[in-house]
Amino acid sequence: MTDVAGLDIGSRSIEAVVVRGGEVVSMRRAPTTFDPLGQVRALFPDGPPARLAVTGYGRELALARYPHARTVTEIKAHAMGAARLFPEAATLLDIGGQDTKAVSLLPGGKVGRFEMNDRCAAGTGKFLEYTATAFGLTVDAFAALALAGNDPPPISSMCTVFAETEATTLMARGVAQADIALGLHKAIVSRTVAMLSRVGLRAPLVFVGGVAKNPCAVRLVAEAVGFAPLVPAQPDMTGALGAALWLAQTPA
Repeated sequence: MTDVAGLDIGSRSIEAVVVRGGEVVSMRRAPTTFDPLGQVRALFPDGPPARLAVTGYGRELALARYPHARTVTEIKAHAMGAARLFPEAATLLDIGGQDTKAVSLLPGGKVGRFEMNDRCAAGTGKFLEYTATAFGLTVDAFAALALAGNDPPPISSMCTVFAETEATTLMARGVAQADIALGLHKAIVSRTVAMLSRVGLRAPLVFVGGVAKNPCAVRLVAEAVGFAPLVPAQPDMTGALGAALWLAQTPA
């Protein structure tokens, strides 16, 4: 059987999934760094399979290096990956490093309505990363701090710079850091839930992307929509998985 690889080159990380006969045989991950093609070579020391599908921010860059590759949109790749993991999925939320996607899913992983924010860091993993750094914490520690909060103040600005200023002002007023961290998480979730509503939120909802690893974000999404989202064991692999599955179903 021929190996088929899906490669998702994102702003923060690169994921690679290889399928054979429709079954996953390997999953690999590396940070994007300032040399994404070098990272791709590290993921595939002997070169990628002849059948290669690329998605994500770096797909055109990869296509220049691997002209035999096929490209697929992030929306389609994530939809197919989510449908493979959760065939009953009706809606998809993907919060990555620099964009957020809300997708209404049709049977078989087909895409219905969708909305995507990729113009600024607001509502993305980058927003959480930036604000965590302002607290002197890792993203994981920032999420743990937010989970300890119980009285989150409203955060009026979703601009990373203004949000940091707002957080600093709140701290100066004596607001607990845990509550501010929770308020910053809630600001992201309220923005993404609004996107879900516009595409037609229906259960089950699949939550993927790097931010789906954040337990505070998962809890807040569940509270906002009224039911627990389905989160894959490796939520950041969904795009690469979907890209591989798409190519496997596409005539050579």
